[in-house]
Amino acid sequence: QRHIYDLTRKYYLLGRDQLIDELDPPAGGTVLELGCGTGRNLVAAARRHPNARLFGIDISNEMLITARQNVAKAGLTDRITLGQGDATAVDTNSLFGHAVFDRVFVSYALSMIPPWRETAAHAISLVKPGGRLAIVDFGEQARLPRWTRTALRGWLAKFSVEPRAELKAELQILAAQHRIDLTWHSLYRDYAHYAVLKVPM
Repeated sequence: QRHIYDLTRKYYLLGRDQLIDELDPPAGGTVLELGCGTGRNLVAAARRHPNARLFGIDISNEMLITARQNVAKAGLTDRITLGQGDATAVDTNSLFGHAVFDRVFVSYALSMIPPWRETAAHAISLVKPGGRLAIVDFGEQARLPRWTRTALRGWLAKFSVEPRAELKAELQILAAQHRIDLTWHSLYRDYAHYAVLKVPM
């Protein structure tokens, strides 16, 4: 799907650009995306935050081929570094020379990663003190018409995508364990969820 991924996802991966706009990394800061796919978000984030260094990991080498092409086409190879790894346990220090980052984000990837709880827990461990983890993904669509919800769920299932009904509860548990402030937003009548976890200094 990598050749048509961005074109087909453009109109229904809502909330991605809001997350990117609100990353607000410090000058010279580091930003990591877990599950970077085609690199679309990293390119957008690099343009939106020109003083940041960006890093992306994906488990799919095929996706990374497309991501590297997109980064090169955008002229951003000096600011975006990509690597292959498992989002549940990637050693970013070995991969990138950075054990922790100012900002970490996960965009519509938890709904595609079976061990999504482990991914969320690992993502928190990659955030610097004073940094933030941002997550956007499909919601439960509870406030959408039933036919819309049914059609969307059927479409997503064709691509092994499953909205995580327990995401908020899991993030609340992680926030309590790590004494992290959690902000939770339901977007577009519960079409998507947007969470920000702020790691204390």
